[in-house]
Amino acid sequence: MSERANSERANIRDVAARAGVAIKTVSRVLNDHPYVSADTREKVERAMQELGFKPSVAARILAGTKSNQIALIYDNHSPYYMHQIQSGCWDRCHGAGVRLLAQPVNVDDPDVGEQVRGLITETHVDGIILSSPVTDCGPVLRALEAMNIPFVRISPGTNHALTSSVFMDDAQAADDMTTHLINLGHRRIGFIKGHPNHMASDERLFGYRRALDRAGISFEPSLVALGRFDFDSGTEAATAFLSMDRPPTAIFASNDDMAAGVLAVAHDRGVDVPEQLSVAGFDDTTLARTVWPPLTTIRQPVFELADTAAQLLLGGGDITHKRLPHELIERRSTTQCPAKTHRN
Repeated sequence: MSERANSERANIRDVAARAGVAIKTVSRVLNDHPYVSADTREKVERAMQELGFKPSVAARILAGTKSNQIALIYDNHSPYYMHQIQSGCWDRCHGAGVRLLAQPVNVDDPDVGEQVRGLITETHVDGIILSSPVTDCGPVLRALEAMNIPFVRISPGTNHALTSSVFMDDAQAADDMTTHLINLGHRRIGFIKGHPNHMASDERLFGYRRALDRAGISFEPSLVALGRFDFDSGTEAATAFLSMDRPPTAIFASNDDMAAGVLAVAHDRGVDVPEQLSVAGFDDTTLARTVWPPLTTIRQPVFELADTAAQLLLGGGDITHKRLPHELIERRSTTQCPAKTHRN
């Protein structure tokens, strides 16, 4: 085991210091430059082995062979979520001295693959981070593979062996929240599904259904509304649910933006949250703590997902998959089901 196995990853400067050569000399060895003596090459390679050094995007940047910038490509309707994604990527890149470019795209655009090709050609970025739903966009993935550029995906739903990725267990998180509502006595639980372009939307629906099944509660398709991960689709779903002859006693929205839409409709109709209606969200964005009442929600480690994705990209090495933990955050928007409606 290398002496740095339990410490921060070695970088090109560490290798140069250990070998007693200039950084430029290490660069030449990394790039297989012909004008390096056998003795010098041996010293550099021995230093890399002793330090557990692996060439990476960051190392190539320091070697002067790259552009010193990477790109985050995204298509997401939640400004709160994307702020955390961008902040997580930026924080890691800033620490490594790497510039971050943030590029929105539309995954439904037939030319999205060519747009990504153009971005790479024009900016000469050293690597790419893909955020959902771009992370599963076929034209984008094919473009990146064809250009042989390093990329890391955040929360992919397909082709897990394709490249390094970082994710959380969306199905289990939704199962945990649904189970929490069931334990509070709720039996009619409305669920607002996320945008159809996001694989996580299906995973969260699966978790919701699994929790109902385990509790012996029949699944009712009428209690599932299609959302788009935005405030307006949350209000549309809540309006439909609260107009039912037997409205749900709890509504679980699969992101905080849609849950905020539910709260707005409940307030407008004079429905007390949580005494008459429990409302839960997903993500634990800043919005979850600023609405009233504050949202019970699943804390998705969005900042950490992005930070880890950037770390994997800059670190290089073998394909790596990291799952980060989620947490159920209980606040004031959920409570026990009213006794008169507590029934199977």
